[in-house]
Amino acid sequence: MNMTAKPIKPLSRPAIYGLGLTLALSMGQAQAVNQEIRALFQPDPAQPSKNVFVNKTPNSGYCASYPGQCAENSVFSIQLPVRFDSKSSLPPGWDVGIKVPANWRRLTVTNAETMETETVEVRITGIGSTYVLSQPAHELVGVSDVLRGHQLLWSGSSWVYAPSPCRYSGVGFFSPNSYRFFWKTPVEALCTKATTATIPSMYFDTLDFAYELRTPNPLGMSSGLYTGSLTYSMGPSGDFSFGSQFQPDDDRVTLDFVLDVQHTLKVDIPPGGNQVVLQPQGGWQSWLDSGRKPVRLFRDQTFLISASSRFSMSIECEHDLGFGSGCGIVDRESGYAGAVDVSVSLPSGLTDSTGQPVNRYPLKRQASAAFQPGIYLDRKPGTLHFEVGPTSTNWLIINAKGRPFRGNITVIWDSEVD
Repeated sequence: MNMTAKPIKPLSRPAIYGLGLTLALSMGQAQAVNQEIRALFQPDPAQPSKNVFVNKTPNSGYCASYPGQCAENSVFSIQLPVRFDSKSSLPPGWDVGIKVPANWRRLTVTNAETMETETVEVRITGIGSTYVLSQPAHELVGVSDVLRGHQLLWSGSSWVYAPSPCRYSGVGFFSPNSYRFFWKTPVEALCTKATTATIPSMYFDTLDFAYELRTPNPLGMSSGLYTGSLTYSMGPSGDFSFGSQFQPDDDRVTLDFVLDVQHTLKVDIPPGGNQVVLQPQGGWQSWLDSGRKPVRLFRDQTFLISASSRFSMSIECEHDLGFGSGCGIVDRESGYAGAVDVSVSLPSGLTDSTGQPVNRYPLKRQASAAFQPGIYLDRKPGTLHFEVGPTSTNWLIINAKGRPFRGNITVIWDSEVD
């Protein structure tokens, strides 16, 4: 008996890991910035129940500086070279309001090989930058202390203290002319600070944002790269806004998502397991001793399977009988033959197309419906059942001429499921 696990189909282009920050700036009047967001699924034998994508986009900005603040909430951050400049001076009492797309937004990602689609969700969970003033803050408010100058220049103290509904993150660094900050954004709304003195001009020198992802269950996806994009507007009335007085040097930011799914399907047969000998229960001795004919011939063959993706199973026959399983064993001299039925029992964690455990599922020449893993299985035992039923057993015994009945049956595990 031949047993074959068809390997996961290779990607048409190589997978790439650990990419750095990728920026593509167009030079037209309507400028845009692109940022790749990459996540990878590879089954982990050490954590078989952890069926999630792992973010592979290098952190920059807030989460790179404060990884502990982000890791506990599975949040990641990116810093983009987008500058927001004030269009004119800001008089006392002028509101500088920051807003980001904090609500969940959905996009479709597509596998270019199979054209399967899945949904990804993303939300912006924090915003930061460094504001730069045209002259030192303490001079603008008429004090000598640098920190005191930043505190008095704005209502509600300095920018380390986020106005509601934004939240404090603990980040605040300053110089006479600048202040670095980062605010958490639990809801999509304006977070506003008002000036207390005239600011001739200022700008925010980068766009630093944190984000959270919701990704599909990779166990239900085919291997390959799933790609899709989500574009946000930037500017006074855009998704990312620093208020009506601030104009960005790019008017759009596009997040290009790449979900890389790398499944495992591997079957190991014990040494000698491809030579299946069919015998009665307890062997042939009882017939030799008492003349009692066996009712059936069978053999249960164990195999070890590692699987993180759905797969189908089928068989191919050397001797096609056209009924039952379609496979037979034959006396090559006389031409007498008997039908062999083949079925499979799969380990716990794998279910059939109806969600039921797989126990003695009949295998045919046509591919089965897909078997689906609920978790990653790493070298778990399953069983192939080979059986000659009562009618064929009786026929074979009557027509036996002291010669063996032989036939090759190929069992196929196939990950390329439609």
